Amino acid sequence: MTTPRSYRFLTASAVAALLTSACAVGPKAPDATLPPAASGAFMGASTPAVSAAQARDDWWRLYADPVLDGLIEQALAENNDLEAADANLRRVRAALGEARSGRLPSTTVNAAANRSRASAATVPGLPAGQKAPEVETYDVGLDVAYEIDLFGRVGSSIRAARADADAAAAARDVVRVTVAAETARAYADACSANAQIAAVERTLQLQTETAGLTQRLLDAGTGNGLDVARARAVLDQTRAGLPPLRAQRDGALFRLAVLTGRPPAEASQAARACAAPPRLNQPIPVGDGAALLARRPDVRQAERALAAAGARVNVATADLFPSIRLGGGFGATALDSNGLGDSENFRFSVGPLISWSFPNILAARARIKQAGAASDAALATFDQTVLTALQETETALANYASELDRNAALKAARDQAATAARLSRLRFDAGADSFLTVLDAERTLAGADAQLASSDALITTYQIAVFKALAGGWGE
Repeated sequence: MTTPRSYRFLTASAVAALLTSACAVGPKAPDATLPPAASGAFMGASTPAVSAAQARDDWWRLYADPVLDGLIEQALAENNDLEAADANLRRVRAALGEARSGRLPSTTVNAAANRSRASAATVPGLPAGQKAPEVETYDVGLDVAYEIDLFGRVGSSIRAARADADAAAAARDVVRVTVAAETARAYADACSANAQIAAVERTLQLQTETAGLTQRLLDAGTGNGLDVARARAVLDQTRAGLPPLRAQRDGALFRLAVLTGRPPAEASQAARACAAPPRLNQPIPVGDGAALLARRPDVRQAERALAAAGARVNVATADLFPSIRLGGGFGATALDSNGLGDSENFRFSVGPLISWSFPNILAARARIKQAGAASDAALATFDQTVLTALQETETALANYASELDRNAALKAARDQAATAARLSRLRFDAGADSFLTVLDAERTLAGADAQLASSDALITTYQIAVFKALAGGWGE
């Protein structure tokens, strides 16, 4: 037979054993380490178009374009995707508050009033055929329970929820970076389309003059119908290039409207009127790889997701051990509501409660394996996110540097084509060349103008890609 003294000894021994086994619950979370080569200078930073200065959050202000500044400010204030990300962040932070409440005792207040009658068969000494008396009972009380976080389940849950909140904040910052970059891109696309339209219209003006000249020569009897047909064919072919460019501009304006929280019908008139894409008058500050990875919110999001996954491994491991609660309660129970305040009707209880679901040990170990696999996946995602950040930045820098070289060559080609077109017109007027030479020179000039305008647009597009890869905009 177990005596009260031996019972106390066994209880103390069990608690001591639990304390000994609880020194470390769960494996150590995997480290989020960066590759050594990630902290150095970028491979694409050797061009004079970029500098090693620290990247800026408000990168769009480098363009010194008030219209662009206003559009991005409006987008960051009214974009619907960003509003949804803010709401999701509030939701996750509320979940963190719920997890933190596990550190506090839970309380339950109860009050009851019952009127009952027992079965006559259960009342000893009750005469046959007589009903048991009806009884009224009244009860009020307060119960308090507190979980002793001996094996770290509550603490690990809080760490996981805190990491989730940090990851949600980083996800919101990812949306902010995207909104700023896409707003600038949509504005630049609209401006670039206008510049390309203007280039086509200049070509149309030149080709209209040429077609008019061939018609006048034909009317004067010194020309021929073949030259007129050729001139008009080239003119119509050039004119056919305008509708796609106008559709491209309108599409960019519609994107811009939605990004700034407006319907397409309310697209920015200032953007519709811009004549050229925004241009930089200074090198792009890019910093280095270490600064990039510290700035990129997607890297921070992946690291926080990894931390949350590691904490959840500890939560799952804690299920292998007992749950220990301290509980207590007090109240009063009486047969009359007026008797609830009598001292003899007061009641109380206090004591520990240990629950241990050891028959379900296999289920607990399965949950540990699930959490461990999720942690391994989060680590792989973090590593891939780091590599992707570096790849995106290097690619954007390489594209930008290459397009600058291409743009310089296209400018030289355009200037030469303009000279050739002017000389061919003079030689035709002097009778030294055929009209076919003039048409060929003007066609070459039109193509050079179109390629240069397209390259100007690509330069701005690649600049914005660099800024987006550098993750500017979320810290504003």
